[in-house]
Amino acid sequence: MKIRHVFSTPDVATARAAMDVARQAGVREDDLLLVARSDIELDDIPNEHKEADTDLAGAALRGAGYGGAAGLLAGLAAVVISPIGLTLAGAAATTLAGAIVGSWASALVGSSLPDPIRRKFDHEIKNGNILLLVDGSRELLAALEPRLVQAGATPLPYEETKMKA
Repeated sequence: MKIRHVFSTPDVATARAAMDVARQAGVREDDLLLVARSDIELDDIPNEHKEADTDLAGAALRGAGYGGAAGLLAGLAAVVISPIGLTLAGAAATTLAGAIVGSWASALVGSSLPDPIRRKFDHEIKNGNILLLVDGSRELLAALEPRLVQAGATPLPYEETKMKA
């Protein structure tokens, strides 16, 4: 599993220098992302390093879970209530339908919400700082952090477990 850490840099030049340090330490290119104000992103950050700016994927996954659970409960309740005559296969179908509807509805809402990092560090972004997101093993990030600090990056209180890619 990979861990995600977030660092703040005062400008694009410092962010690029910190990225170079991370690359030299063995961080893969697709494990480095940048988050900034929209005017800075448009001008100075390449597309391959921009972090998604909505919570679409996370909201869709949460919606699938909640919708599936609601569909399962509705299906099981329908099985118990004999006049409806729903079978266990019908309960499975309502579970699937609940997951689909929950996913769709949550994705619509999630597409309008900023991602969790943007929400948590909104003040950093609004102040013009560039956030550097680094994914890696716990050991790699522990060894890398002092070098990133030396390059001008400030560690922020954020750690998220990512599935290995």
